[in-house]
Amino acid sequence: MRQQLITADQVLPGPAGHRIADGAVLIQDGIILAVGPRAAVEGLTSPTAERQHFPDGTILPGLINCHVHLVFDACGDPARAAAEATHTELAERADQLLRSGVTTVRDLGDRDGAAIEFRDQHSRGPRIVASGPPITVPDGHCWFLGGAADGEAELRARVRQNAELGADVIKVMASGGQITPNSPSMWESQFTTAELAAIVDEASKAGLPVAAHAHGTDAIAAAADAGVATIEHCTWLREGGGGYDLRDDVAAKIAERGIFACVAWPSDWRGFMNRLGSARADQVASRFEWMTEHGIRMIPGTDAGAGSSGFDNYAGALQLYEHLGFDREHIIEMATTTSAEALGIGDTTGQLAPGLSADLLVTAGDPLADLANLGRLELVTVKGRPAALQTR
Repeated sequence: MRQQLITADQVLPGPAGHRIADGAVLIQDGIILAVGPRAAVEGLTSPTAERQHFPDGTILPGLINCHVHLVFDACGDPARAAAEATHTELAERADQLLRSGVTTVRDLGDRDGAAIEFRDQHSRGPRIVASGPPITVPDGHCWFLGGAADGEAELRARVRQNAELGADVIKVMASGGQITPNSPSMWESQFTTAELAAIVDEASKAGLPVAAHAHGTDAIAAAADAGVATIEHCTWLREGGGGYDLRDDVAAKIAERGIFACVAWPSDWRGFMNRLGSARADQVASRFEWMTEHGIRMIPGTDAGAGSSGFDNYAGALQLYEHLGFDREHIIEMATTTSAEALGIGDTTGQLAPGLSADLLVTAGDPLADLANLGRLELVTVKGRPAALQTR
């Protein structure tokens, strides 16, 4: 029986609104045994427990990045990167994520199950929720990852194949994207509502949720009607790609059905906004506000590996939401408790509570005072195992 006692100036156990001054977390064999005021938790602690105290620190749940691609290398040639990706490279990228405070990642598209295989062979590093090859149309968005299918029978078979690979979630490219030459445009739908519903139905038989990549508003509407669990990007592009098509009825349906939206913006969101120009950036900001007003619950991700989005600086990525007007408590809740709920792992991680996995961070300073403190890490643990952090 191995016990670890971690104490700090405060504990933010999750969800928002909960704070324990002079708090402590007691871990036993990788599971949280107790959380509370230091004096109370110390009374439950074995004399032989390992003890770490961070007098100016904050203990909080480990962060969750809900959209990454471990087989991509953020260098602009995803087909080559996916074809050549090695387990060593996947391990390096996963380690970067862990060192940035990410204790759980959702990998939403690999080559032939590479991330699933990596998940099963590497016990250390962040917790991985993986989809395997994303389902797409022949010559469609990310066809080179091996998930192309045509017609309902093939779509259902592809779902079963991914389930047999060990997928935790089924990913479908409901619309086109940016990184595949000579494929449908971002705003174009790749599947009908009936085809998406068949994918959701087959996935449900295997006990798996469906994540739908959807930039176009028509694709978003079809994904919502089909009953997916999350909509990735959720860009609301108008047919033809000329601006946004924000449909109140579709947004209301997404909120009513409890579908989460993961917009998946990179850590360098400031540079991205600068490239968009101020007018378009303002439109983007208003789109976030509009979704929030309609009750759509958002979860953060960075699309790490795709384009030039790297695997580090998750704290920087989360500052996008502060820029857009979200308060810090809500942002931390989004990246922990809400994300765990959206990924279906809320009974395992996402909060600091007895019986959950000891996936946690200790920051130097208070992230409620300055969100950048999420990047100033004193300790990161997954299942109670500490990560090797770079010296600051």
